[in-house]
Amino acid sequence: MNSLESNEAELLSAAGRRPDTPAHEAQGRGSRLFFLGVVIVVLLGLAYVAGLVPRRMARAQLNKDTRELAVLAVSVVNAAPAKASGAPALPAEVKPWVESPIYARANGYLKRWTVDLGATVEAGQLLAEIEAPEINLDLARVRAELAQGEAGLALAKTTAARWELLRKAGTVSEQELSEKQADLALKNAAVTAARATVTRLEEMLSFTRIVAPFAGTITARRTDVGELIVAGSGKELFRLAQTGRLRVFVQVPQTMTARIVVGQAAELLLPELAGRAIPARVARTSGMVNADSRTVLTELEVENPKGEILAGSYAQVRFTETRGDAVLSLPAHSLLFRSDGAQVAVVRADDTVELRSVTMGRDFGATVEILAGVAANERVILNPLDSLVNGTRVRVVELPTVDAGK
Repeated sequence: MNSLESNEAELLSAAGRRPDTPAHEAQGRGSRLFFLGVVIVVLLGLAYVAGLVPRRMARAQLNKDTRELAVLAVSVVNAAPAKASGAPALPAEVKPWVESPIYARANGYLKRWTVDLGATVEAGQLLAEIEAPEINLDLARVRAELAQGEAGLALAKTTAARWELLRKAGTVSEQELSEKQADLALKNAAVTAARATVTRLEEMLSFTRIVAPFAGTITARRTDVGELIVAGSGKELFRLAQTGRLRVFVQVPQTMTARIVVGQAAELLLPELAGRAIPARVARTSGMVNADSRTVLTELEVENPKGEILAGSYAQVRFTETRGDAVLSLPAHSLLFRSDGAQVAVVRADDTVELRSVTMGRDFGATVEILAGVAANERVILNPLDSLVNGTRVRVVELPTVDAGK
């Protein structure tokens, strides 16, 4: 009996109850089993939810990424101030202050010349003489005719005075007096014409002496002794230039004309005077843009008291006092070239594209000056697609960092 009771007690113990357990203790064990089942169900529910939520979040993120990737990704840049390159040096041409070719006004042969190439002369100084025998002969003839006319005029005056007295005495008629007075007027006109001819020939004879019209330097002599001189042939005998002060002509680009004013200081640069900047001053401008070159002809004055600057030289001019507005620049690969001209694609605040026409300045290769059309704080797309249109939605991404050492 003891062994049977011991086995029964062990079975009851394995079943969770003791042989002497009361009924209310069995009910407590049932409640615990129910609570345990509920906990297991809750844990299984939480495990299910914990697995479902990440999948849904992953699916939502995937949908979001898909939508973002469907939008065109672009890199942008802001327009930066152009690098200061200093005042540009513009090509210029140096001219004398006064320059004049000297021609002959009298026909003949060159008798002699008194100055040669490079000579410095004063105003009125004799340069050459022309032998003009024909003018001398014509002058002698006209002077004789003048003397003859003056003698006839004197006789006509005396005759007219006498006939006027006779007319008062009634000896001659009014007609005869009128004839004598008309002869006097005719003789007077002939003498006047002869004097004019003498004056003209004397002036022509004075042209046989070629003199300097102003002080300067002989820059060319194109005649020699014995050469036939024909007035009006267009052959230049001498060229005279005044080089103590020089004129410098420069074609200023249209983009700079608004900043060039009369009296403004400038610098003249010459290859043979390397390292030296000669002061100059703006004297005047043409006031008109050349339609062919889109430039304005500008004249400067330069003092040249020592003659170290040669007229006719090639030079460069730098306008040192030029102050312009700040100019922006953009990378060259941010430009679009279409039928409307140069354009850029600007990303607006709502991430849509606006195509903007711009005015280009100087082209530096990698960058281009932008004179108008873009502000410094606006986002400009790099490498824009040709298919871009206004209103296209884009997604701005950061530019990749490039290792400068590679």
